[in-house]
Amino acid sequence: MSKKVAKKEEPPKAEVKKEEPKKEEVKPQKVEKAAAPKAEKKKKEEKGIHALYKVEGDKVARLRPTCERCGLGYFMADHKDRYTCGHCGFTRYKRT
Repeated sequence: MSKKVAKKEEPPKAEVKKEEPKKEEVKPQKVEKAAAPKAEKKKKEEKGIHALYKVEGDKVARLRPTCERCGLGYFMADHKDRYTCGHCGFTRYKRT
């Protein structure tokens, strides 16, 4: 058996608001720096298919070796000391 306790109702209190003068927020001004203009990057020209072949009269010569694993149609990249295949990763070093 539960006993219900009646709550005493208190009369609402009058809210007293104090009016304070509003202070305007002062934001610090940003100091602009005298920045030098950035140098534009030069874009590399894309090498087309014409960079892989050399045409002399009726003959066509390949300028780069083809990959030994992938076969014809996969040219190897020409580096300072090696040739590498971008398709399979095969590397052949140049003789010095």
